[in-house]
Amino acid sequence: MMNLTCIVCPMGCQLEVDFDGEKVLSVKGNTCPRGEKYAIDECTHPTRTLTSFVKVEGCEMASVKSQAALPKDKIFECMKEINKVVLKAPVKIGDVVVENILGTGVNIVATKNI
Repeated sequence: MMNLTCIVCPMGCQLEVDFDGEKVLSVKGNTCPRGEKYAIDECTHPTRTLTSFVKVEGCEMASVKSQAALPKDKIFECMKEINKVVLKAPVKIGDVVVENILGTGVNIVATKNI
C-alpha cells in the first residue's frame, strides 16, 4: 500500500494506492477520476517537469525548462547534459537549448531573455 497526495488540482486528495510493484490494483481517496489517473501514472511511469539554469558566455545564467514532463528516472542524467551547455547571447524565451534530451523526445527551452 502506498500513500500519495494528489497534485492534479488544489483539493490535494490523500490517496491510498494498492500497488503490487507492476500494476495498480486499486486507488482510494480520490474525489475525481483525475486522482485515479495521477496515482496510476505516478506508480507505473512517474514523470517530472525539469527546471534549471544554463551558463551564458559573459552574462547571467538563463533559466530553462523541459517542454514536457520527463521520466523521473532520467532527471539526473538530463541535468548532467544541461550542465554541459554554454550559450551565447542573445537568448530568447522559447529558444531550444537542448533538442530531444537523451532521446526522450523532449526539448529543453529557455524561459528568460538574455
